[in-house]
Amino acid sequence: MKNVYDGTVVLDASGRATVTLPDWFEALNRDFRYQLTPVGSPAPGLHVAAEITGGRFTIAGGAAGLKVCWQVTGIRKDRWANAHRIPVEQDKPAADQGRYLHPDLYDGQPLTVIAKIRNLARSPLAARNRPT
Repeated sequence: MKNVYDGTVVLDASGRATVTLPDWFEALNRDFRYQLTPVGSPAPGLHVAAEITGGRFTIAGGAAGLKVCWQVTGIRKDRWANAHRIPVEQDKPAADQGRYLHPDLYDGQPLTVIAKIRNLARSPLAARNRPT
């Protein structure tokens, strides 16, 4: 359960900017991840100068006036999220593999496109036409 926050800032005369997050950000999230993208010119020194504390983090290392797109993600840590974690992706049972779970959303077709291609590749006709 990941929350995503993003925005843009313009670096000040010293090539820095402080991003202020919602008041409840740290109460709701943990394990923060950051992404920064300079807009308009390269900024090889662009970095997170100070990690999140007190609902803020600081970006530095770019030219004055540089626009920076930022994204921060956090794992939810509220009680409901902790009690209802989303399970890791699991394989479908063998009988359902290659089949749509909701064929009504795919014009009633029970097999996925990938399953159809695999079935064609396994067909005797395909075997006869393979180069040797």
